Formats: sequence, C-alpha cells, structure tokens
Amino acid sequence: MRKIFLAVATALAMFSCSQKEPVTVTITNPLSIDRNGEMVEISMAEITGKLQLPDTAQVIVSDENGLEVPYQITYDDMLIFPASVKGEASAVYTIAEGTPQPVDVVACGRQYPERLDDMAWENDRAAYRAYGPALQEKGERAFGYDIWTKNVPEPVVEDRYDGDLNRKISYHVDHGNGMDCYAVGPTLGGGTAALFPDSTIIYPYCYKDCEILDNGPLRFTVKLVYNPLVVKGDSTVIETRVISLDKGSQLNKTVVTFDNLQATTPVVTGIVLHKQNPMGYSFDAGAGYIAYADSTENAANNNGVIYVGAVFPATIKGAFTQVFSEKEQKERGGALGHVLAASEYEPGSEYIYYWGSGWSKYGFEADTDWNKYLEEYAQKVRNPLEVAIK
Repeated sequence: MRKIFLAVATALAMFSCSQKEPVTVTITNPLSIDRNGEMVEISMAEITGKLQLPDTAQVIVSDENGLEVPYQITYDDMLIFPASVKGEASAVYTIAEGTPQPVDVVACGRQYPERLDDMAWENDRAAYRAYGPALQEKGERAFGYDIWTKNVPEPVVEDRYDGDLNRKISYHVDHGNGMDCYAVGPTLGGGTAALFPDSTIIYPYCYKDCEILDNGPLRFTVKLVYNPLVVKGDSTVIETRVISLDKGSQLNKTVVTFDNLQATTPVVTGIVLHKQNPMGYSFDAGAGYIAYADSTENAANNNGVIYVGAVFPATIKGAFTQVFSEKEQKERGGALGHVLAASEYEPGSEYIYYWGSGWSKYGFEADTDWNKYLEEYAQKVRNPLEVAIK
C-alpha cells in the first residue's frame, strides 16, 4: 500500500511540475477616460518563451472573469487582442497554452484586379480604398484615399465586385448596409499624406506595388509602394505606406517613409473640402486632430453625412485650410481645397498618423460627436495603455 501511495504521489508531483503557469498581463490606463476594446500588442516570442512553448503553439487569452478573448498573431509576430480598461484603472488578462475558439473575420481586404487594381479593406466600422496601377494607366485622376460607409459589423466589400469592372450590387445605393458616395478625384481625399515643399502639395498618384501583411481576423495590414516622386528636381524619392486597420477602430494607423529624400521637408495630411459644406471643417493642432463633415452627394439624397478625420500621435506644427483658386478647383474636380495638418519629415524617419471616417447612420449623429471621438483618440495614442507581463 505504501509503494502504491508513493507511486501516486510521484506521478502527481511530475504532473504538477509539467503544468505551465499562465502568463499574467496587467494593462493600465493612464487616462481618466475608459478604453473599450482597444487593441493591445504583446511580443508572441516573449509569451512562448515564458510558457516554454514552441513557436507554433496555440494559446488562449482570458479576461478577469475567465472569458476567452479573441486574438491574432500579426506579420511582425505580435499577439494582439482587444482590451477594456476603466479610466485610471488596471485590468488583468491571462495567456495560457490551449486551443482557442474560432474567431469571426472582421478586418479584411484584398486587391481587386477586376476593378482596376483597387486595394479595398474594411472592419466592423467602415471601408476604405486606395487606387492601383491599372487605374493610373487608364489615366483616371484619383489620388487620395476613398471612403465607403457601412453600418453592419460583418464584411460587405467582397460582395460588391465582379469580373467585368462592375459591382455585383451597386454600392452607390444604400441597400441597408452602407454605400460609396464619397468623392476623391485628384485630391488628397480622406486623409492622405503628401510632401509639402514651398507650400506646394506633391500629389501621390496610385500605388505601384502592394503586399498584404495581415488579413484578419482582427487586423488588416497592407504595404503600398509608390512610383518615384519629383521633389525639388530629385526624381528618386519613393514613398512607402504601411496601413493597418483594427477591429472597432474608425481610424487606420499609417506609417509613411520617403526613401532617398535628401533634406528635411514639410509634410501635410489632408482632407478634401467640397462645395456642399464649405465651412464644415474643424481642427485643433494642440489636441492633435483635423476633421470635416462631408455631405458630398449625401444630404440631398438622404444618405447622411460622412465624418472624416485624422489624428496625430506627435505634436504637429499647425493646422489650416488651403483654398484652391477657381482654376485649380476646375482641375481638382470642383473641390474647394483641403483642411491640412503640417509636420516636418526627417530623412530616414517614419511619419505616423491615423486617418479614417464615421457615418451619421452609424454612431455619429453630429460633428460634435465625431470631433469628441477624434480628440479622445488623440489622447489615447499619445497616452498608450501600459502593458506589464509576468
């Protein structure tokens, strides 16, 4: 009997030693405002190292109530998951070895060669488009980001295209889940960045090359490389953008670099202004945002208002409007000008900012609601959640 007892005790001890303690992640919110569903990033290599797991291992993320939280491993080996933390408080999550439940794809996109190489992507809040080389070859002048509204959480963009350059379902009509009624043309559209030497915008055209780095379920990331720009006679400057959109966010994070740029150069982020609402812009350089209530092709058709904005984690030099001359208005498809935020770009650095949209039919009843969202978003990116791993 004693031998049996010792054998059982030894087995239990070995079993106990083989169990890996879960990793504890304490997330602290330094702001007084609540942070709900904000994406947190943790090095997956650090997690597998602490859990003594192979690189290919799966894990389960749980909140303080033991409820499983969806996550994604990104192209740069970060584990991301949405966290909710009250103002000036902390929340504890745990990560342990295990097989997670399937996660619905929310943030996703692809290139559409059947529609002139559009790069289109979306999350549960909005959809966006960057124009590709086939459109540039055709000669159509569309420079900036395009915005598509939506008011349903599931993906809708894929259902809009077919193989002969027509959408399966017209996205210029709201069928109850959103529509395409935003006008871009030869402008910066919905928040494109551009070099600004001598107070002149060097407009980018369509992307040249693209690479999708993440395609859901919680984050979409794409790398876009552009044709060389001519900057003060130098025709070797190449712009690269890495754009990522997370579940729950109205805004895309964008990291811009300009290779071969020789000198520090002003850079602006711009939102096009349209004649339907010439005074609908607002900005606060100190608070770190620019905004515009765009009723292009919307108000008269009862299509609501598209709220467009950009947010800046670093201090910007200033924000202002640039009004086109009558001649340039004609050249820019009737647009009135831009609301701009200005910064300086140092060669070899990264210009990081956030841009995106909201819709009056999906959570933003007035421009004051949208501006509050942007102001709080700027506070959040300037005061990120603090992550401690144990």
